[in-house]
Amino acid sequence: MRTVSQIIPSLPTSDGAGVQLRRSLGSRRGLQLDPFLMLDEFYSDDPRDYIAGFPSHPHRGFETVTYMLDGHMRHEDNLGHRGDLRPGDVQWMTAARGIVHSEMPQQTQGRMRGFQLWINLPAREKMLPARYRDIAADQIPTLTSGGVSARVIAGRFALGEQRASGPVNGGQEPRSTDPLYLDLRLAPGAQVQVPLQRGYNAFLYVYDGDEARVAGRSVPRAAAALLSDGEAVQIEAAARETRLLLLAGRPIGEPVVQYGPFVMNSPEEIEQALEDYRSGRLSVA
Repeated sequence: MRTVSQIIPSLPTSDGAGVQLRRSLGSRRGLQLDPFLMLDEFYSDDPRDYIAGFPSHPHRGFETVTYMLDGHMRHEDNLGHRGDLRPGDVQWMTAARGIVHSEMPQQTQGRMRGFQLWINLPAREKMLPARYRDIAADQIPTLTSGGVSARVIAGRFALGEQRASGPVNGGQEPRSTDPLYLDLRLAPGAQVQVPLQRGYNAFLYVYDGDEARVAGRSVPRAAAALLSDGEAVQIEAAARETRLLLLAGRPIGEPVVQYGPFVMNSPEEIEQALEDYRSGRLSVA
């Protein structure tokens, strides 16, 4: 069974044009878990915290996964894609060689809540054409059993007698990092055991409730817990309903050189990304 090897409290920060959020993975240089680069949680009922959104900005060399819990966000990019994210929806974007996109709120009041995860790509995939996919909430399977429910966004999962494959990496669109992405809801005192591939890196992030317990160790709300290696993790809710994300993936094991929205393997490749962006060739093969 896996245990907690490190707890990373999320820190308040801002991104885009001033969107207020909390960052756990990626909050400091080198604070990553191969292949996961960054996890942001945005959550506010005050439009002043999110209304400015994320105007056009570039990416190269990794994937971004946006998961909406509440609110309405629109995506547009220089490759002609456009999509609307609503509660429960996911956008899985493989920036690869490059993309310039914006993510702008489509509301002036109410709650905006969700997550953005960055997943690295191996060197052989960093310069492939960009890909993009909007996944509607009703395309994400939900399993429920014994006080536990699980939304399976990526990978495969079994709960009791039920089994489900997520819309990403669940037999379709296989990815070299082989990601598992679960959104778990545990009733007070409920427990769940999740099998994990030995050798894969994994972490969880508690976003509702007071805490979760893993192998007797408390993981507080708004904190990420990096897990040791093993074949499964046992998670238990405390006295209140607990919600958390659980992620696992095959490590890449390559050098990571990051400069803002560019993640490559060497400083020279970062310089090339900057030059390509300045010259308008970021997405051009």
